[in-house]
Amino acid sequence: MEETHKKLLFDVTRLRFILKGIVVGILVGIVVSLFRLAIEKLILVSKWGFAQIHNQPWLVLVWLLVAVLISFIVGKLIQGDIDIMGSGIPQVEGQLAGELEMNWWSVLWRKWLGGVLMIGAGLFLGREGPSIQLGSAVGQGFAEKTCHEGTGRRVLIAGGAAAGLSAAFNAPIAGTLFILEEVYHNFSPLVWTTSLAAALTANAVSMAFFGLTPVLHMTYRTSLPLKYYPCLLLMGVVLGLLGYLYQYLTLNVNKVYAKLKWLPRQFDSLIALALLLPIGLLWPNTLGGGNSLIISLGHAKLSLLVLFGLFVLRLGFSTISYGSGVPGGIFLPILTLGAVLGALIGKAFCLLGIFPDYLIVNFIIYAMAGYFACISKAPFTAILLITEMVGSLSHLMPLAVVSIIAYTVVDVLRGRPIYEAMLANLRPNPDQIHGTYEDRLEFPVLAGSKLQDRQVRDIKWPKDCLLISIRRGENEQIPHGDTVIRSGDTLIILTNYEQRAKIRKQINFITQNLSAK
Repeated sequence: MEETHKKLLFDVTRLRFILKGIVVGILVGIVVSLFRLAIEKLILVSKWGFAQIHNQPWLVLVWLLVAVLISFIVGKLIQGDIDIMGSGIPQVEGQLAGELEMNWWSVLWRKWLGGVLMIGAGLFLGREGPSIQLGSAVGQGFAEKTCHEGTGRRVLIAGGAAAGLSAAFNAPIAGTLFILEEVYHNFSPLVWTTSLAAALTANAVSMAFFGLTPVLHMTYRTSLPLKYYPCLLLMGVVLGLLGYLYQYLTLNVNKVYAKLKWLPRQFDSLIALALLLPIGLLWPNTLGGGNSLIISLGHAKLSLLVLFGLFVLRLGFSTISYGSGVPGGIFLPILTLGAVLGALIGKAFCLLGIFPDYLIVNFIIYAMAGYFACISKAPFTAILLITEMVGSLSHLMPLAVVSIIAYTVVDVLRGRPIYEAMLANLRPNPDQIHGTYEDRLEFPVLAGSKLQDRQVRDIKWPKDCLLISIRRGENEQIPHGDTVIRSGDTLIILTNYEQRAKIRKQINFITQNLSAK
């Protein structure tokens, strides 16, 4: 009788978190939409200011004073909370892994203000990384206000992060997948349902601000004919090689800034802002993350030399902008570089008589996905992101072809996912990790893992943890010593919150060093 009663009970856990995800999505949608709107307005002011300097050169002095003031304000914001530096995605990834902890309110207002000032000034930085961190801060704040700890807290942080990317790019599916594929590394049903609910809601709020037109909507004449697919293979290789170059420059530019002993780290933005002056005077249309530049490439008739110069400019100054450590992301700058490369390669093929020039816009679209896929090593996100941002399903096959080739090139060159590499370069403060409450660690067993097809008793599990459940599909089972671990399983491990990161690393080590049967 009791068993029958249990079967009749409803499991509303996911429903509750979906509703919470909707609330988080509304809050994140408002915060990020205002962030996005403020940046767009300030960039227009920056372009207007540079235009005035042409007529009144003495205004250069005014601009320099403004630049020093902005650098001082953002430097003080960074001094107050170092977690607002850079993209913010590595910090969110570290927080979800249990390696970092953040003060959500401090990050929220400091990142918002610092990001608006620096991106709005015209530096080659994106709004998406900060939007993800802003979203995660809102999710964390909601979790703390509603007394969530452990798994529930992380789920709401992940949901807020997905909502942040969704609101920034109007791409809820890609936003959800990016958090699962690249940031959280976990496809738990509770995580993806909450994240998707938050992302969809934030996207609805964002559309109320900015309308229904896709962010990177481009008009193209036709889908790519099959006979031109060999061109995609060559473009994929080129994108992979240049993607590896971007990784190297971005991950090592901080070493150059470190040599500037005379300038405190939090004021390195003075260098980037000083270099921004000639760019703003000569090429004002290139300012910012590159959204308007990408759209203009779809109909602009630029020569090979101009496109090559534009790529060199965007590559160099994007690296300098990000290396200064100010709040700002690389997501949109990567897409912009991909678009320029697509236009450059497409133009070259046209000049060689390989295909007509109306197909250049197709190559711009494909190259954005390929370049992001190889740098972030998140190809599924890249494909869906460009599909949603462009607003067409007609490009799925060529997007996938270019993405997998570019990804493979970087993988062969041993390039790491850039956000994971950035996280490794951060220096977590162990004092920030606090809390002795019990927490759950979910560890997926991938195909080919050395945990696969082994009995639970054959594994030397780390101390301070307990395997309490194995999720197989929609079902969970309590493991015994003779339970065989299968590919596709998710191991549910109980540990202390402060031990999560250490236990995960120990299990990864066990996976890599188990002797074969």
